[in-house]
Amino acid sequence: MAQFQFVMRSGPTPGVTFPLEGEQLTIGRDSTNGVAINDAEVSRKHARLMFQGGKFVLEDLGSTNGTFVNGQRLAGPVVLKPGDVVSLGEQIVLMYDAIAADPGATVAVSRKAAQQMAQAPAYSAPAPSYSPPPAAHASAPAAPKKTNMLPIFIGIGALLLICACAGFFWWVDATYRWCVLFPFISGC
Repeated sequence: MAQFQFVMRSGPTPGVTFPLEGEQLTIGRDSTNGVAINDAEVSRKHARLMFQGGKFVLEDLGSTNGTFVNGQRLAGPVVLKPGDVVSLGEQIVLMYDAIAADPGATVAVSRKAAQQMAQAPAYSAPAPSYSPPPAAHASAPAAPKKTNMLPIFIGIGALLLICACAGFFWWVDATYRWCVLFPFISGC
């Protein structure tokens, strides 16, 4: 049995996992959405996920900042494949992933499933859903910031020039060579 999830790569809560449960889910800023992301770049009802033929289909719901799959803005419904990168606007990046459930593994139940179990009659308990712990956020190391060295070289060069000039005039004054080197000076 495979289950699907979104893992937030960038946005307000990087590393958070959103288990995708049900035949239809909405994604948006409003807390009533199946995938609620509280960010100004996300519309209240931003996009819709529909489970069809064992796969999720993603559709934009006329959002202001757009829905993108692998960098392409959605113009219609798109079937998601594990590894697809879904972006909501420019800042929110979700990784779509399939998880193979291990029947012998410890079972974690989502809040939604726990509420359904609490409301269900005692004789019918819904199948619990498996939700793995959030994956560690592996980000690429930041590139070193490049510094413009030209102003530093100009400053050092100016300082060396001032020191050389001061040293030269000190030598001229100390050796009484003013008249030899500068015969045009009056009084020589």
